[in-house]
Amino acid sequence: MRFLWQVWDNYNPMLHNSSSIVVIGTSAGGINALPEFFQGLPNGINAAFFVVIHVSKTGLGEFLLHRLQKFSNLDIKLAADNETIKANTIYIAPADYHLIIKPGVILLGQGPAENRWRPSIDVLFRSAAAAYGSRTIGIILTGLLNDGTSGMVAISKCGGICMVQDPNEAEFPDMPLSVLNMIDVDYTVPLRDIPPLLSTITNRVIFDEYEIPAEVRAEAELAEKVSTSIDAVKNIGEKSLYSCPDCGGGLWEINEGKELHYRCHTGHTYSINDLDLKQSEELEETFWIALRMMEERRSLLINLSDRERKKGLAFLADTQLHRAQEMEVHIGRLKDILFATKILK
Repeated sequence: MRFLWQVWDNYNPMLHNSSSIVVIGTSAGGINALPEFFQGLPNGINAAFFVVIHVSKTGLGEFLLHRLQKFSNLDIKLAADNETIKANTIYIAPADYHLIIKPGVILLGQGPAENRWRPSIDVLFRSAAAAYGSRTIGIILTGLLNDGTSGMVAISKCGGICMVQDPNEAEFPDMPLSVLNMIDVDYTVPLRDIPPLLSTITNRVIFDEYEIPAEVRAEAELAEKVSTSIDAVKNIGEKSLYSCPDCGGGLWEINEGKELHYRCHTGHTYSINDLDLKQSEELEETFWIALRMMEERRSLLINLSDRERKKGLAFLADTQLHRAQEMEVHIGRLKDILFATKILK
């Protein structure tokens, strides 16, 4: 049995051995979901809260901080490096920093993006699972794509509690659905029902101790480093056929049951869906560059043709013009690929 019920009579603002670590990940729609979530939480809750939301790389933390202060009486702050963790406090990931949890303390990481994001939900969730095991409660709210799924798998492996917002009511259901497709979560509930459920769990539960799996601890430690050795990545995955879209290094495939993601030794990490999206973006960019070069080539050939004709060299002029017309055919075909197909969408 995962936990035993016990009522806590005395509230201590400092994080203690009975406190929970609540990690929350959201993306599109999160700006609306988070105020409703925190508005429903009571004071004196026996937990510390950590939030990662995908919105932008600049000004995100300050914006969310001011917005949430209107809806919650809990202490809300931007997470700071080497800050001591306190219960009854909401810590928001600063823009462009990974939010990493260690026992009793917060670290801010500047390592590579995971699933194309920094801060990454997976980094937060995985670090919490490695640091606090079964005392970790992971919550995925509305959002696109699947950042947070791998982290939720880590929480589940460490005996933590996994919750997702009911995808039927989520503004963007991708992230909750991704988690549901990978693991059996403990709770799938509407947003309005999460705060009272969470309050009950955090204030009345003693969590059994779980041994932290070696692979969870190892990957959590990798996120703390800006770069690591190839041997370190080899210990947690198998070499794949793919290259990292960001740095060009080899990608290692890490298989956690249904969940599959890729990591290079410099730290870039992708779910299989994010890798597909990144490759599509790079392929489209390559096509646009090729189109620009072909347009410039056609213009140059037409210019050469005009110059030769002015010199009275009709044969050379016609040759250059013919080459320009051939280039026009290729340009049209490339435009067809860019505009008339859905391969890159």
